[in-house]
Amino acid sequence: MPNDRFVRIRQLIGSRGLQKLHDSRVAVVGLGAVGSYASEALARAGVGHLRLVDFDIVRHSNINRQLFALESTLGLSKAETASRRVIDINPACEVQPLQLFVDSESLEAVLGGTLNVLIDAIDSVGPKIELLTGAAARGTRVVSCMGAALRTDPTQVQVGRLADVHHCPLARRVRKELRKRGVSLDLCCIYSTEPVGELRKTAITFDRPEGEDCVQRGRKRSLLGSLPTLTGIIGLTAANTVLKLLLGEDFPGGGR
Repeated sequence: MPNDRFVRIRQLIGSRGLQKLHDSRVAVVGLGAVGSYASEALARAGVGHLRLVDFDIVRHSNINRQLFALESTLGLSKAETASRRVIDINPACEVQPLQLFVDSESLEAVLGGTLNVLIDAIDSVGPKIELLTGAAARGTRVVSCMGAALRTDPTQVQVGRLADVHHCPLARRVRKELRKRGVSLDLCCIYSTEPVGELRKTAITFDRPEGEDCVQRGRKRSLLGSLPTLTGIIGLTAANTVLKLLLGEDFPGGGR
């Protein structure tokens, strides 16, 4: 591994820690606003094996908040685009891009083999539940990202157990569905404590146009506004939490 590329990280965590990151296998599922920042941070930290999963392509409406969404990448697979960017950052990284929609049929491809940690950056409830249920069944460690839309206060981004998350409608729905399936709510989450009730009343929403910003898979949803700053902070916090787990630290309120 070209350690000179990661000399500042080695100064912080030592050669043994850097080697541990290089030997680790991490999956990032959902390469949108949150997942793009998470995958980039892991690549720049020297994680040596990344599985990058997303079914969609890069679109104009992604440019405001997704790192690899550029004029030059419009229409390209998010998974393939993210993979090329990671390799450009760290040619020694082994990257596995998967252009897949997460459901019961694709779980083996998404979660199969050795994974040290999984970042769940999916914003759709159905696929998110399938992914978290599958990870629990396999005993895969998870860092799951909750809702980022409508939030504007970066100081309210937290790390903790799903069971303890509050002021997050997405987390509430995920808890409800996981309880039905008997899945533990002790998994690690990145979430915002900023209340969105009043924000929803004033937010402008609109339906996704046909063919724009979504492949016709799953439920068609209305769009909610989001800032590149907040989504980026949540993605970077997820990546930072993964790095700490890989290096043997606990996450707040939970385990390794």
